[in-house]
Amino acid sequence: MEKILIIEDEKNIARMIALELSREGYDCHCAHDGQEGLTKALGEDYDLILLDVMLPALSGFEVLERLRRERDTAVIMLTARGDIDDRVKGLDLGADDYLSKPFAMRELSARVRAALRHPRKEREDTLLQAGALKADRLAHRAYFGEEEIILTHKEFELLVYFMEHSDVVCSRETLLKEVWGYDYVGDTNLIDVYIRYLRTKIDDRFGVSHFRTVRGLGYSFGAAHE
Repeated sequence: MEKILIIEDEKNIARMIALELSREGYDCHCAHDGQEGLTKALGEDYDLILLDVMLPALSGFEVLERLRRERDTAVIMLTARGDIDDRVKGLDLGADDYLSKPFAMRELSARVRAALRHPRKEREDTLLQAGALKADRLAHRAYFGEEEIILTHKEFELLVYFMEHSDVVCSRETLLKEVWGYDYVGDTNLIDVYIRYLRTKIDDRFGVSHFRTVRGLGYSFGAAHE
């Protein structure tokens, strides 16, 4: 039975989520402020954390930032905020998904299933390479030659997906589904934001051109674009 921690200061919402997910067979636990949530998240093993952004004691962003120093637990952030900057901040800090309130329980359940279907795991072939660009999946690090490229969790996952699908044209919808792990509707410009991050940190920095925009279709990646 998968174990889920719900960090939500509105007790009625936390209770409703726990009740619905418990009916689906999950073992649910609750915390009602950021400090309590962080203590539980670090003190026990959870398969997934549902993390509200607006929390007393510590904000959801602070909880996530501290959690990621020690744990790689899957996290879905819950918030009333709809601004893309907030979503990007949460994802940059290592969140696996982001759901704005109010949400339908069916959608939350689908996001939970998706997050639990895509656990972070080691793979047999740990090293990917395209020219001088290398990505070590086991160490979760990227390099250009001998120089390390500092990437956020989602930037690294997106880079790995591109390197695994070299010279394949990938739509924004496909990238959201495969990297973020669910059938995403709307806000596909999030992919444009992350492509810009990767181009800045890799292409612009090292004078190469791995990432190519395919007008009307999406993006492709390949060593041949250098």
